Amino acid sequence: MLLLGLLTLQVLGFVDCYPSGAPTGACKDMMPQHAGVVPQPSPAPYSILTNTKRYQPGMPVTVTIIGPPYRGVLLEARTEGHNDAYGTWKLPPPDTKFLECSGNPQGAITHANINLKDNSTIYTWIPHDTVNSVYFMATVAQQRTIYWLNVRSNILTIENPGGLKLATDASAGIAEEKPLLLLVLCFLVLQILG
Repeated sequence: MLLLGLLTLQVLGFVDCYPSGAPTGACKDMMPQHAGVVPQPSPAPYSILTNTKRYQPGMPVTVTIIGPPYRGVLLEARTEGHNDAYGTWKLPPPDTKFLECSGNPQGAITHANINLKDNSTIYTWIPHDTVNSVYFMATVAQQRTIYWLNVRSNILTIENPGGLKLATDASAGIAEEKPLLLLVLCFLVLQILG
């Protein structure tokens, strides 16, 4: 009878958690959906670091979760004001896998098992087009009953692919605000070239 009771408790323990990754239902609110468990109220001992503060479409961004070793993770890129996954993740590191979020089969990364992951686990994200700002959001679990929601990176902004757009934007601003200055600049350029 004792063996049957222990077996039942073990089965119930596995039914209400996700040792092989977060379910797609967790994509929006990033809640692990562990029955009877709430997120830690204390500040997370984790931070999300990226290799850049600016991004370009198609150029990889590396993402690292810094802190104590962890077993579970749900990691997404998001745009300001939206809770949909944005961009695409490249080949997941060991012990992790893709999770389909927002209709994108590679829209998020989650754990593939409960093996420990640490600061050496590097994730690679690819933005598919340009938006104003992007950040990374994670839920990080040390174990089934100890997890933190809303671990967030700093905001990444779009990088101008060259100085030409910046110069064009600056010229447009001068033309709108100071037409006389633009006229003088044009006259000086013509004098130099002429």
